[in-house]
Amino acid sequence: MKYKLTDETIEHNDKTLYRIQALKDFGDVKAGDLGGWIESEGNLNQEGNCWVADEAKVFHEARISDNARVYEDAQVLGMAVVCENARISGNARVSGNAWVFGNAQVNGDADIYGSAEIRSGNIR
Repeated sequence: MKYKLTDETIEHNDKTLYRIQALKDFGDVKAGDLGGWIESEGNLNQEGNCWVADEAKVFHEARISDNARVYEDAQVLGMAVVCENARISGNARVSGNAWVFGNAQVNGDADIYGSAEIRSGNIR
């Protein structure tokens, strides 16, 4: 296991989210580092270098995997998938059945939803 759910929780959109903590070094994350907020271990893969940092939130059935990163105040929810080397940051929101993958970067106040697929480039 590369991370665990801590006892620190917040209520967000009628969901209980747990702060995560790294259990080992991977990528630029060090053992003991606190991450962002997830609803369950199903939201963040235990493999690869994927990570949720800062005050970012991942909940519902959303999944983060591979080397993807979600950070700052970004949110990933619904059935959304963020994978490969994608980056979600700022106040960006990815929801619905959206897929963000490849080297895509979604940041600022971007709102990706529905069945959108973002493969590469920057969305602001």
